[in-house]
Amino acid sequence: METVTAIKWVLACYTDDVPANGGACMKHGDEQIAIYNFSRRNEWYATQNLCPHKQQMVLSRGMIGSTGDDCNPKVACPFHKKTFSLLNGECLSGDDYQIKTYPVRVEDGRVYIGLV
Repeated sequence: METVTAIKWVLACYTDDVPANGGACMKHGDEQIAIYNFSRRNEWYATQNLCPHKQQMVLSRGMIGSTGDDCNPKVACPFHKKTFSLLNGECLSGDDYQIKTYPVRVEDGRVYIGLV
């Protein structure tokens, strides 16, 4: 039996709040969420802002890009360059780290983050 979990869509910011091909951060409760405007791909992503490597709230300031033959989107921590998939949070640097990812919806200039 498959469990279906309802997603609660939370207004995170406006599209103009996040720089093109860059990130910004929002706080929801006790959690910081990094939001990325990957404008080169016309895509939006969201992850936890905490880099698990050194426990710093910095991922929203990381560099975004693509990796591999299939051009998977990624973010690199601005301090120690650990890279993480924006699709599933997997550490692409070969380390045993994982970050949380969130679904993103953009409507009428507003960016919504899906929370479970």
